[in-house]
Amino acid sequence: MRVLFVGPAHPEAAWLFKALQESAHSLQRADELRDGVFLATQEPFDVIVLMVLECRFYSALLEFIAEIAAAGSGAAILVLLGAATAQDRTRVLRAGADACLCQPYSFIELHERMQALQRMGVGRGAMGGSSSFASVPNAVAGPSLDAATRELVFEGRRVAVTRREFLLLECLIRQVNAPVARDQLIRYAWPEKEDVDPASVNLVVSRLRRKLSVDLSEVRIETVSRFGYQVSVCSPRVQSR
Repeated sequence: MRVLFVGPAHPEAAWLFKALQESAHSLQRADELRDGVFLATQEPFDVIVLMVLECRFYSALLEFIAEIAAAGSGAAILVLLGAATAQDRTRVLRAGADACLCQPYSFIELHERMQALQRMGVGRGAMGGSSSFASVPNAVAGPSLDAATRELVFEGRRVAVTRREFLLLECLIRQVNAPVARDQLIRYAWPEKEDVDPASVNLVVSRLRRKLSVDLSEVRIETVSRFGYQVSVCSPRVQSR
């Protein structure tokens, strides 16, 4: 899941950001609400998490929610408040947020709320469809990713992958049988780094190809010359020729 996290330079925000990273999400970070509005216009996100801990900023938050909703290309908006009343949470929801939680936070609840918004069809800016399955032409069922176990799943078979491999696959299978630019893969799978050697992409792709060739040979990662890569799914009939 591609997530824009907007929160203050605060230990609680840092903890939550790290927890989302470790849950195999691709994250972009902004410290200020105004910066969050700008980033929301630069690329599509599945979920935008807004954290505001001080009640004196709640009024300003309401104005930014409307701006971010307009700029977010359909992303789900999840707001995290500090100490808040039912009236505070109601105002946030009326301003355009899809969900609102307040302290004390439960990461499990937050994560499940994000997943629930995806299942409801809220927040499909980055994927344009289901977060679990990618549609493939010719009625060939597409591969899916299991975030809980960090595995690629296809026709009941599973392949364990690393966090980096998971993120790269997630970016690729959102556009099955369509090329994905190398730069886009780098931004998605290495969101925490400013400068990534393109050879790093080649290395991860090579590891994935070896894993797929053993257990999921129908799923292939193909090189698109001078552009990037694409995932293709071959039917058994095509593969047997």
